Amino acid sequence: MIRKDRLKNLLIELVKIDSLSRKEYAIAMRLKREMEELGAVVSIDDAGERIGGSVGNVIAHFRGEVPSAKPLLLCAHMDTVVPGEGVVPVLEGDILRSDGRTVLGGDDKSGVAIICEVLRVLREDRIPCGDIDVVFTICEEAGLVGAKCLDVARLRARTGLVLDSDSVGFLFTKAPAANHVEFVVRGLAAHAGVCPEKGINAIRVAADGISRMRLGRIDEETTANIGVIEGGMAVNIVPNSVRLRGEARSHSEDKLEQQTRHMLQCLEEAASRYSLELDGRQFRASVESKVAREYDRMDVPEGSGIVRLVRSAAENLGVEVRTMATGGGCDANVFNQKGLEVANLSTGMREIHTVKEWLDLKDLYLSAQMVLEIVRLNATGGS
Repeated sequence: MIRKDRLKNLLIELVKIDSLSRKEYAIAMRLKREMEELGAVVSIDDAGERIGGSVGNVIAHFRGEVPSAKPLLLCAHMDTVVPGEGVVPVLEGDILRSDGRTVLGGDDKSGVAIICEVLRVLREDRIPCGDIDVVFTICEEAGLVGAKCLDVARLRARTGLVLDSDSVGFLFTKAPAANHVEFVVRGLAAHAGVCPEKGINAIRVAADGISRMRLGRIDEETTANIGVIEGGMAVNIVPNSVRLRGEARSHSEDKLEQQTRHMLQCLEEAASRYSLELDGRQFRASVESKVAREYDRMDVPEGSGIVRLVRSAAENLGVEVRTMATGGGCDANVFNQKGLEVANLSTGMREIHTVKEWLDLKDLYLSAQMVLEIVRLNATGGS
């Protein structure tokens, strides 16, 4: 059985450990020690060195007692979003939240804590299981970077779970592909008070283009956002450059490419409307663009082994778990792209990426019990 107090106390301990993306060293060392105490063979890969971080992915191999069982992957990410330093957890009954100055960090330390507790229960209660590969990734919040750097040849498991979603009672089997977009709009600098007519305001050009973009919820499969705008040097200079960063996501590859082209086209059309002649020369606004695939779609079939296993575990526990599509990406997107079969199971975190983040411990305990039953069933062939 899951030791609820121990799980709660571990989660509280973990959220107090600062672990912003690329700064996960402290929590990685804490988890390395935890895994070694449980008898795992632990290693840390070179992902941190490759991306300029403080530490790499933590990889732990647990030898099971049922060699005929297929190895199972359990994964959660160690990093948190900003503001995530100096977290002060506040417990009110079964509700755990931050003090309102920071995120709680239940995304994804709830998943990390569940994995640790399940492994402890397996050892203490001598529950037969197959081999288990555990991966605690870095920089998930920075674009699934840790998972992208992971060499899956280091894993025996070809199927498993990422514990990293906020909707209780759901197994996420579908997630969108995402494009990262970066645009630089070029104008012409001039003194804003003396001769503004000799300048082309790049911010104004960008604003014109953005105002014509379809952003937010495009349709049931597609979203888009411009999230960062940087430009200008001083209030008395007509800005000659502004940089925009954003994204487009969709469960449809065609819609994703259409939306990405649409965003660029809006800026290019806006730029074409701004030009001037100065000293016999023609100056025009312009746009430079970079589009990079952030991650590919996740689409785990309903009849896959991991979905059947989760459904059986839920039935044994008398709870309902439904498969669902999400608009967010996670490490499972990357693992499936690399040939594994991995779905995303909820842990109870709510209002993530905000200072209002909270978690109901009853959901945390149920998720942990689900994972324990999934591991047990995996060793018995799903019965």
